[in-house]
Amino acid sequence: MTIPTTSWSLMIQIYKKVIPEVYTCLDEWRKRAKEIPDPELREQALASIANKAFHCEGGAVYALLAGDHLKEAVKFIVAYQTISDYLDNLCDRSTSLDPNDFSALHMAMSDALTVNAPLHDYYHYRSEKDDGGYLSELVKTCQTCILSFPAYKEVEAQNLQLASLYSDLQVNKHVHHENRETRLIDWFEQHKAQVEPMTWYEFSACTGSTLGIFCLSSYAAGDASFSKKEAELVKDGYFPWVQGLHIMMDYFIDQEEDRIEGDLNFCFYYESDETLLSRMEQFFKKADDSLKTLRDNKFHRLINNGLLAIYLADEKVKKDANLKRNKHRLMRHGGMTTFLFYSFIKFNLKTARREKATAS
Repeated sequence: MTIPTTSWSLMIQIYKKVIPEVYTCLDEWRKRAKEIPDPELREQALASIANKAFHCEGGAVYALLAGDHLKEAVKFIVAYQTISDYLDNLCDRSTSLDPNDFSALHMAMSDALTVNAPLHDYYHYRSEKDDGGYLSELVKTCQTCILSFPAYKEVEAQNLQLASLYSDLQVNKHVHHENRETRLIDWFEQHKAQVEPMTWYEFSACTGSTLGIFCLSSYAAGDASFSKKEAELVKDGYFPWVQGLHIMMDYFIDQEEDRIEGDLNFCFYYESDETLLSRMEQFFKKADDSLKTLRDNKFHRLINNGLLAIYLADEKVKKDANLKRNKHRLMRHGGMTTFLFYSFIKFNLKTARREKATAS
């Protein structure tokens, strides 16, 4: 299978090859989630699939790098992203504010990336424990997948490094509101020497994405000759800037919702909209530059443009006058490729709504 290098070929392969596989996998996990005995765990598992399926759609685009092993790569990506979304729900809508609880839960993220790693008691610190084996099955599915990826040992160290940063973020940002900012700043101080100059909240955003893991794992699935040196290049290509752009766009469109709910949003720390937009444009440019040295760089840079389009096409932007106004500036920065992605996504959303209305 040829890796797409144009916006149209990418979108066609996504809708023809990737999306059907994603929903085949999600349907299986939805059925499994319905069997969870504990009502709170069952509710959060089902909600994570119902409300965050688009995370799996976006992440699974990287399975196109796996060539003939696309199905195996999608299976891994959907299972791993489902772990991430489920744990995020357990922390974000939590009956607990205990960092030990969040640390125990997120051991699943590193276990899932370690071949034959023993499973842990992920619910050790919380009262809700009986998920009927749901989280362990997700972890074991990931482990089975990576065991079949011929070059996985070459990417394992980079995957675990990214997963460790991701897990640390989730622990630190979900504690008591009065403690989370201090914890995040202290955490940043431990890592700031390893990244280009940025603020603590920008660093936090850069750690909150799973894109680097999906990219590395898909290469490992499809290319037995993929090397440790290439794995390091890919990790550096995606972290911090591509991952940072990904999460900043997510926070960008959630500003009004997070303001109402009182949730942490890294966009709130900028002194003005102008400063925020200017910095997001810099993230986009730095992300684009960091991808130029990678193999299949045309594909990776298409994804970078697509990140802008995916989020700017969200219905939240249409309903928010401020976001709608700022959308055009970011669209212009992304150029024609972003506009083509945006148009394609909007067309498919309209088609889906029309089909849904006809069916009902």
